[in-house]
Amino acid sequence: MKHQETIDYFVKIVWQTMANRYNQLVTEFGITQSIGYLLINIDEKEGTTVSQAASLLGLKSTSLSRMLSQLEKTGLIYRESNQGDKRSVKIYLTDLGKEKRHLARGVVKQFNNYLNKHINEHDKEYLTQLLKKINQLTISYKPE
Repeated sequence: MKHQETIDYFVKIVWQTMANRYNQLVTEFGITQSIGYLLINIDEKEGTTVSQAASLLGLKSTSLSRMLSQLEKTGLIYRESNQGDKRSVKIYLTDLGKEKRHLARGVVKQFNNYLNKHINEHDKEYLTQLLKKINQLTISYKPE
């Protein structure tokens, strides 16, 4: 089987293309696609734990540490020890972080509106269900 014939090839290529396009669109805001994604997913009132943020990005908490340090230095986030569990650290948005999140959300909404105009509801529902199925199959896969 050629790699171009595998399901994972197409999933990766499509995601990489989308991530690259998002990066092109948000560069003017001084952020990247992954930073925008993180900012969008930080709970504004309750904050988000580092482990939750790592999970959202598909990273290990230790791998996220450099990115969080950069975001802290640029004034987009701040970190505080979780009151309930001092071992846990929560991430909060600064005012600048909230502004950048608003810009990132706008890019995501515009892009998804564009996709919705070009993909009918039936195809979108089918794709969503198929991707969920592929995700579950991936989680449950055990090599023989």
